[in-house]
Amino acid sequence: MYIPQYHLDKLRSLSSKKVTIIFGPRRVGKTTLIKKFLEDQQDYLFVTGEDMIVQKQLSGLSLEKLKNFIGNKKLLVIDEAQYIPQIGMTLKLIIDHIDNVRVIATGSSTFDLAKQVGEPLTGRQYIIRMFPISQIELNKVEDTVQTESLLESRLIYGSYPEVITDRDREVRKEYLRELVSSYLFKDILAFDGIKKSKKMLDLLTLIAFQIGKEVSHSELATQLSLNKGTIERYLDLLEQVFVLVNIRGFSRNLRKEVTKMSRYYFYDNGIRNALINNFNTLSYRNDVGMLWENYIVMERIKKQHFHSIHSNNYFWRTYDQKELDWLEEREGKLFGYEFKWNHTKAKAPKLWLDTYPNASFECINKANYLEFIS
Repeated sequence: MYIPQYHLDKLRSLSSKKVTIIFGPRRVGKTTLIKKFLEDQQDYLFVTGEDMIVQKQLSGLSLEKLKNFIGNKKLLVIDEAQYIPQIGMTLKLIIDHIDNVRVIATGSSTFDLAKQVGEPLTGRQYIIRMFPISQIELNKVEDTVQTESLLESRLIYGSYPEVITDRDREVRKEYLRELVSSYLFKDILAFDGIKKSKKMLDLLTLIAFQIGKEVSHSELATQLSLNKGTIERYLDLLEQVFVLVNIRGFSRNLRKEVTKMSRYYFYDNGIRNALINNFNTLSYRNDVGMLWENYIVMERIKKQHFHSIHSNNYFWRTYDQKELDWLEEREGKLFGYEFKWNHTKAKAPKLWLDTYPNASFECINKANYLEFIS
């Protein structure tokens, strides 16, 4: 079953005068999106940056060589473009000097591709950021009753395309375990100097038990017998290969507000649960609040991206334990949210209202979450 991808129409409408860069985790559907797009295209060349011959052909910075490689094709698609040396300069040459050629490049990590294409393609690129399947996309193939009945499954197994389309629990478990063991660290371990995959796995496992809580880099370093700088480097890389999202603390007025700490969320609940090897149903778990918060945060980020909701995202907490799970700063206004799994009502902390009297507050629970995320 193909779930209509939000970016398909956008991909069809983009101009040929700029390079389209598609970022996203492995196995999230980038190649599926490209293949669906190519179904109604003609005169295209599809190559992968993992092919050594392609790397050689596209990294020489020879305009004549590039013209010969592309030939008379009107569309060049480069999958896994981060593996091609100097790909940014290559794409710039194509866009600036070869007429009537549209270029699409995909990447499953940003630390190589983003650095390479950033400066050379300033003003010459569109960025499409992909995620595991969003509820916005699932709304096209299921109704509200189905969505609510599948909520527990989404919290446990996540939203990777193959997990969504295959309803067999054991198949899902094996797929997610294989995804973690074979693909999760592929881009990280290819990066120079990263050798300790076991330490990276241990780091992610510790993070998995701290969702919705502030993470101390120093404490992580002590627990893993690594220095703080290495921990920070690993966490940065995990963000850049779309495993974790980092949310910082908010402060504008109070000295006692926590600002230097971070909270981390996983791009997908299924990956988080595979890391800790826990696919138990919710009635047998003590981490339902973490699963709910991680799910809502990521679905909200997807909605912000798809609907162009420009927001600075934070959490808010004071040293005397007053807190909000989620804070959005949009157009100079503050919107505070608390995430509750049960149908409970939460009141905004009095200190929050006193400090930011013009800010809003809302509790997101099972009764109203769909409007918040889709």
